[in-house]
Amino acid sequence: MYQKLPVGIDLFEDLRRQDYYYVDKTSFIRDLLQNRGAVNLFTRPRRFGKTLTMSMLQSFFEMKPDHQGLIENSEGIFAGLAIAREGDICEKYMNKFPVIFLTLKTVEGKTFEDALEMLAFQIASECIRLAYLAQSPLIDEDYLPTFKALKARTATQQQLACSLKTLTRMLQAHYGRKVILLIDEYDVPLDKAFDQSYYDDMIAFMRLFLGEAFKTNPALEFAVVTGCLRISKESIFILGDNYYDEDFGFTDDEVKKMLDDYNLPEAHDQLRLWYNGYHFGQADVYCPWDIVNHVDRLIKDPRTEPESYWNNTSSNTMLKRFIDKADATTRKEIEHLIAGNSIDKAVTTNLTYAEVDESIDNLWSVLLLTGYLTQKPTPEKLPRHILRLCIPNEEIREIFIEKIQKWFAETLRTNKAKEDQAKLHQAFLDGDCDTIREILRFYLRTSISYYDSHENYYHGLLTGLLTGGPWAIESNRESGTGRSDILLYTDDDSLGIVIEVKPAAGLDKIPAMCEAALDQIEEHTYQDAFLASEITRTRLYGIAFWKKSCGVVGRLV
Repeated sequence: MYQKLPVGIDLFEDLRRQDYYYVDKTSFIRDLLQNRGAVNLFTRPRRFGKTLTMSMLQSFFEMKPDHQGLIENSEGIFAGLAIAREGDICEKYMNKFPVIFLTLKTVEGKTFEDALEMLAFQIASECIRLAYLAQSPLIDEDYLPTFKALKARTATQQQLACSLKTLTRMLQAHYGRKVILLIDEYDVPLDKAFDQSYYDDMIAFMRLFLGEAFKTNPALEFAVVTGCLRISKESIFILGDNYYDEDFGFTDDEVKKMLDDYNLPEAHDQLRLWYNGYHFGQADVYCPWDIVNHVDRLIKDPRTEPESYWNNTSSNTMLKRFIDKADATTRKEIEHLIAGNSIDKAVTTNLTYAEVDESIDNLWSVLLLTGYLTQKPTPEKLPRHILRLCIPNEEIREIFIEKIQKWFAETLRTNKAKEDQAKLHQAFLDGDCDTIREILRFYLRTSISYYDSHENYYHGLLTGLLTGGPWAIESNRESGTGRSDILLYTDDDSLGIVIEVKPAAGLDKIPAMCEAALDQIEEHTYQDAFLASEITRTRLYGIAFWKKSCGVVGRLV
């Protein structure tokens, strides 16, 4: 009987007490204690185990509330793990500190007021967990009205901004020990505020909210903060640079062991191609979210094909913002990346959200920090601040392709595009191959293309252009003795259209591939799909693509 995989589990105690499979990352506690500063920021893309790591820290450090009487300490849930072998550390630090753990990943809204409501809810939840403080004889009564207001979500904005400082001081007074403060996904409120255009209000609030907690706070032992971006230039706080290369993400050895534990060693090469490739410091790691989800599905069905699990955890707004800003040069660089190549770019790891839109160069940095790109090690030494960037794996490559298709579809909404699309539709009805070729070439030249001999890209591009025409579209339907690419049932009941798309191996091969596409239609009698209707005429089109060139040949049957 296999251990359950922790799909969607990010509470460390639940994972350990309910006997889920766990990749041991507890040595992070030792490394943190040996190298910690007053405030320690760890930036990684989403779904790299940041929340689980913070929950692990809470389980290790937190003193058990004395009002609950005798409660099992944390030795049991850390038994057998790497940190349990560090006897001196466990004796000195395990369950020895009051802890505040706050996640800001849900602090968002269409307005600043909505976001503050969500933050007030998070603070209230922590106050409810710490409700015994209101009865403590060791705490100054002057704190109690603010604490009760925070707990009831009736606090003023000023009280909310100072809430972390208030709670740390109350905890210090109650326990007689300084407090460890854990803030997960600290930059989510700023990201959402930037997207919804209330960034100035949110950054002013966050300066006070985090500044009061981190700066000159005598109740603070140390703080650990996670996020995607390092926003130190907003004067929120000053943080050291901590890599801890293998503490976030799964190493290749860890993935191999997991696959062996579940009797799936043959899946390694495929998982490496799809979910590995992130380079942090000196380590190459896999995205844990992808591995746990995909191995869980492989256990149920070993034939399960890889898919983009990471893509479904975010709106990908940064990628869309990047593609929207892409000029001709940037489009060629994206094509270069999608084809599996790398590019050298100046990267800054300290950006404000206000700077993100100032230039396309800043967006390259954001794509790196949020996991859409990764650093590729180079044998030669590059100039300072220059990194060699590449797409880390097939999953992210697929996201780029999907979003490029969406970007392309959005360009069709402009007036000129609508006119061109109408001309294209009429050309297919009339058998005007020259006009079809001219319009297709225009869009190939002006869009971001993915053309490394993949028929699916060109098929998707053409389907998008044909959408909204005077016909019903069927794609990849079994017809005759094969499967046709595109069938068009026109509003003119007597006319049907069959389209076969082929990639060509070179510019000079386009004419032959157009003819081969037509021959395939007739050989497999794709037009038989129209036999049950009143259609008496069928236009057949063979269309071949090579990079940003295409050819079109048509016949009337």
